[in-house]
Amino acid sequence: MRGPWPLRLMFGLRKPEKTRLGNDVAGQVEAVGKNVTLFKAGDEVFGVARPSLAEYACARERALVIKPANVTFEQAGSVAWAGFTALQGLRQGNIQPGQKVLINGATGGVGTFAVQIAKSLGAEVTGVCSTRKVDLVRSIGADHVIDYTKEDFTKGDQRYDVIFDNVGNHSFSDRRRVLTPNGICVLAGIGGAGLHPETWGRIVGNFKADLLSRFVRQKFVSYVTKLDKEDLKLLSDLMQTGKVTPVIDRTYKLSETAEAMRYFEEGHARGQSSNHCGVIL
Repeated sequence: MRGPWPLRLMFGLRKPEKTRLGNDVAGQVEAVGKNVTLFKAGDEVFGVARPSLAEYACARERALVIKPANVTFEQAGSVAWAGFTALQGLRQGNIQPGQKVLINGATGGVGTFAVQIAKSLGAEVTGVCSTRKVDLVRSIGADHVIDYTKEDFTKGDQRYDVIFDNVGNHSFSDRRRVLTPNGICVLAGIGGAGLHPETWGRIVGNFKADLLSRFVRQKFVSYVTKLDKEDLKLLSDLMQTGKVTPVIDRTYKLSETAEAMRYFEEGHARGQSSNHCGVIL
């Protein structure tokens, strides 16, 4: 919405074009097209629709799955892209049971999913967050929590097999120091909202880390989050079995969308803010 100017080229450089917002969706199917075979009117579903900040949303069949009965619409409506980003990023780290995994930025939408998914893979998980969010990170299953206002994880003695870096606020050499000899650092994000003063530095830093890692044993890997039906099914299964529970900071009415966006832009949200709507396929 107010990101770096190259990103604005997609939505209007000088001012936004008429762009409707929202990607994640959850709701009850109201109607289906003639070629839809997987769903029928009345089914409770979740997944991806563009735009989804609406009373009714139109989605593709491949972008939805059935909502687990033990998951609320609010929870399901906050899963898709944050869940994809966490799941696909951790897959880049090739996590094995018993490995030590650090999640830097453990309390946003992506971070809260990453902590829980890493635990479901059998990892020993350390989450990095601020003081007021320590209890939250513990509550979602982290084995250890580092309060970044009191301790810098790159200066500690612990070594990690995988670092899922959702913030990108440390140098290449600092992160290398706390990786095991064959460790992997997954470059998952740049931290902060679009106007964060360090955003461009972190973008450049991630690019540099990816390049430099080609000359050392440790790997720094980046990736592009993609819509994937099988990953959506896997996220559904993880929620159904209780291994993953979406964390919702606040829930807003559709009429309060502007207020929700202002809160999101502050960059301090815990988990996701949620909206759900009717779905038309």
